[in-house]
Amino acid sequence: MLRRVERGLRIALTGSAITGSALALLPGVARAQPAPAEPQLQLPQLQVTGDAVSDGYQALRSTSATRTDTPLRDVPQSITVIPQQAIRDLSMQSMQDVLRYVPGTGYSQGENNRDNPVLRGQNTNASLFVDGVRDDAQYFRDLYNIDRVETLLGPSAMIFGRGGAGGVVNRVSRQADWTPLRELRVQGGSYGDARISGDANQPLNDNAAFRMMGMFENADSFRNSVHLRRYGLNPTLTLRDGNATTVRLSYENFRDERTADRGIPSLTGRPVPTGAGTFFGDPRLSTLHANVNAVNAFVEHNFQNNLTLRNQFRFATYDKQYQNVYASGAVNNGTVPLSAYNNAQRRDNFYNQTDLIGRVQTGSFSHQLLAGMELGRQVTDNVRNTGYFTALGANITSINAAVFAPSINQPMVFRPGATDANNHGVADTFALYLQDQVQLLPQLQLIAGIRYENFNTNFLNNRTGTRFLISDSVFSPRVGLVYKPAEPLSLYVSTSTSYLPRAGEQLASLTLSNAALKPEQFTNHEVGAKWDIRPDLSMTAALYQLNRTNIAVTDPTNAARSILIDGTRTRGFELGIRGRITEAWSMMGGYTYAESELLVDQSATIKKGNTAPFVSRNVVSLWNRYDFTPQFGSYIPKLGLGLGIIHQSAYFAAADNAVRIPSFTRLDAAAFWDITPQYRAQVNVENLNRARYYPVADNNNNISPGAPFAVRAALTVRF
Repeated sequence: MLRRVERGLRIALTGSAITGSALALLPGVARAQPAPAEPQLQLPQLQVTGDAVSDGYQALRSTSATRTDTPLRDVPQSITVIPQQAIRDLSMQSMQDVLRYVPGTGYSQGENNRDNPVLRGQNTNASLFVDGVRDDAQYFRDLYNIDRVETLLGPSAMIFGRGGAGGVVNRVSRQADWTPLRELRVQGGSYGDARISGDANQPLNDNAAFRMMGMFENADSFRNSVHLRRYGLNPTLTLRDGNATTVRLSYENFRDERTADRGIPSLTGRPVPTGAGTFFGDPRLSTLHANVNAVNAFVEHNFQNNLTLRNQFRFATYDKQYQNVYASGAVNNGTVPLSAYNNAQRRDNFYNQTDLIGRVQTGSFSHQLLAGMELGRQVTDNVRNTGYFTALGANITSINAAVFAPSINQPMVFRPGATDANNHGVADTFALYLQDQVQLLPQLQLIAGIRYENFNTNFLNNRTGTRFLISDSVFSPRVGLVYKPAEPLSLYVSTSTSYLPRAGEQLASLTLSNAALKPEQFTNHEVGAKWDIRPDLSMTAALYQLNRTNIAVTDPTNAARSILIDGTRTRGFELGIRGRITEAWSMMGGYTYAESELLVDQSATIKKGNTAPFVSRNVVSLWNRYDFTPQFGSYIPKLGLGLGIIHQSAYFAAADNAVRIPSFTRLDAAAFWDITPQYRAQVNVENLNRARYYPVADNNNNISPGAPFAVRAALTVRF
């Protein structure tokens, strides 16, 4: 039986492009159980998928930070991986759910029409990737086809290219492999939540496997008149020629439709005291539609001389249209101003990455070398229209509503305003990168790399006929040292730099006054430690300073001119823990301390010394799962309970620090029941203590309340 298990694991590892030596890193291989092809003897927590190995809540290695298969403790950078087990246990369905348990990260509202993480104090909506390829359009992502989410903190341009100011978030998708699987998950919960997802993986023969994943969700909300409807479909095909060549092909269609809900306004520097469900604006006219179609092709060939050639191509189209009637100012004398606009964006992304990886020996030094090239083209069309309240006059763009009845139903038209965007942009990227991972001594490793990137933008303002042709050429270096006083413990120091071209994250902010300015620059200095306390339990710690410079602001002596100034400085400490405290007790979470301040005056209200928005000084998140029937032989856990705590100290909703969002503490819980090897039930409770809180904001008057209390129940069937 044990030989059969080892053979199954080796096949899975080979199909995932992980060498057989990785078996030595798998905790518990000696006590491994048969592969999931026999449900009654399945491995409930051990996962070997894609290019990472995870055991429950702990990830052991990844390729994302270096593009080479590297243990996480050998990477001189703060990395947190949320594996599939954690995604399932916490019933995570969004990127915001994931990042709550990643030290050093936060979230902003993003006008409630897109994912908008805050990474080490940097508010971003373009530092998002899938399988290492840029996925920077503005929409809400789902996790139905995701194996794990990896967050790399600190500028990561050497690997990922422009942007990535405070870090990047990379979703790693599930791929077809040679482990048969049939799984259906049905979920229902508070506020009319109904969701169904399926995953079917089938080996076709020894050299081909096919997988189909799908999801559909329809839900209301604790927010009045707010609805959600989305679906996704993702077929994948994997082909292989022995151990030498692997080909992966996939297509995804994902659609998200929901009410564009921008929350509540402020009153005298605090969120206005109102019911958690009160909608400010017109929900009937506040809509969001996003449609994503993506094709991916991955090819990897392993040569006999320790060389690996890898190529990855992604073509994705993003169609998005949103419209919102929202609170555009603070409450004053019992009324709140409401305004409206809509925006349509179409983006086509073409990206191709080619990597050559090899090992060489020079004297006593061993090297793992990476040389790569990335080609990219992004074509973007963006059109915005202003909303006019026609019942009150042809040119009325703002009205006041009573704060006790702020949900309105007014006739409106949307048409171009004097400054509304209407532009077309083509951005071309050419990048070369080189990296060396050097074993200097048995205890000392060096990682050094540099990326050259040429970024050309052809930007046309359709409204004025103005065209800008901008070219930026930048070098993004990274250097890190890793010292291991003992094999399970690594101490590291690193520095890295990233740039953001003047066109901005969404390639739409070029004007005559800023077109010739240098790109923004982000420099990170970091020291840290990673300790594998046991093979199935890890702790990490990082101390860093991140400087943002070359911020463009209006020249106070000439409003038609922009100048460059120093921007922000963020200093912080991050502590994380992942894995099993005991065989039955699993834990995941961490603590973040962060100070992010403006270094110079940026305007009359945005002053030197102000705190950057959306940055809480103290954040704690900790999730625990305890299984009351530990694994023995072929036994699987029958009953488990989960308990989590999230604490977030106060933060400011904008850089002027005029509105302070109060701190909160939230308790979550879960219960798990493996009814049979084929049937698994779970119940998740969010905000068990019924805290009144505001987890995210977009500005001083778009503040999102958190759900007062929510329950989700799910049944998973394997057959």
